[in-house]
Amino acid sequence: MLAWLDISIKDIIDILLLAVFLYYAFTTMRYSGSRSLFMGIIAFLGIWLLISQVLQMRLMGALLDKFINIGFIILVIIFQDEIKKILVTIGSAQRWRKIRRFFREGSAKEQEEEDYIAPVVLACMNMARKKTGALIAIQGTSDLTPYQHAGERFLAAVNARLIETIFFKNSPLHDGAMIIAGGKICAAGCILPVASDTDLNKDLGLRHRSALGLSQKTDAKVIIISEERGTISLAYRSEIIVDITPDELRALLSSED
Repeated sequence: MLAWLDISIKDIIDILLLAVFLYYAFTTMRYSGSRSLFMGIIAFLGIWLLISQVLQMRLMGALLDKFINIGFIILVIIFQDEIKKILVTIGSAQRWRKIRRFFREGSAKEQEEEDYIAPVVLACMNMARKKTGALIAIQGTSDLTPYQHAGERFLAAVNARLIETIFFKNSPLHDGAMIIAGGKICAAGCILPVASDTDLNKDLGLRHRSALGLSQKTDAKVIIISEERGTISLAYRSEIIVDITPDELRALLSSED
């Protein structure tokens, strides 16, 4: 009767690997709007295990087994975009950098933030003070290359003066979004997907809706500078944090969450 308590190291590793996979899957589904569907699939698998393996109901078990056999193909078709995101997240260079940082001194991380975050924060602070509208997308693990093709692609070091020049009112690229990836400015004048949420604050304009739209499809952090109010906001993981200070912006950009 107590045979099920005989758990080996291999079983523990097996459970941990399954937990990690489910965590990444749930996180991806959560931010892509498919969380309810994902939870429904988990519930169905739980019922299948209960009926087929625990209670050993042969008739219902055989019926559910048929669904499971064809269900995998259906899931691949339904969740092809989410599966791609999960694989990109697991294999991304950023994930491996986090592991390397664990063994590095804090000064290395501070230097990285100084090289990339400080110029962005400085430019945002200056543009907010001058009420210069801006939209800056900072790539996470999701690939933003398709959005880069919608604008002018180039490669330049992140520089506060360059950012301010691109978003200067008379600049031909000031209306679009700037994309920063790998610590470099990769494109400007890019068009981002616009969120169609009906419950979004009516005071928020097209820049905010575009930032929210990209944050719903990717894990990019999108900075918005309001031309009307001269405020700084950040869209991330399908949410917008409005009216933040430069110090708060720095903290949010430095955060790994």
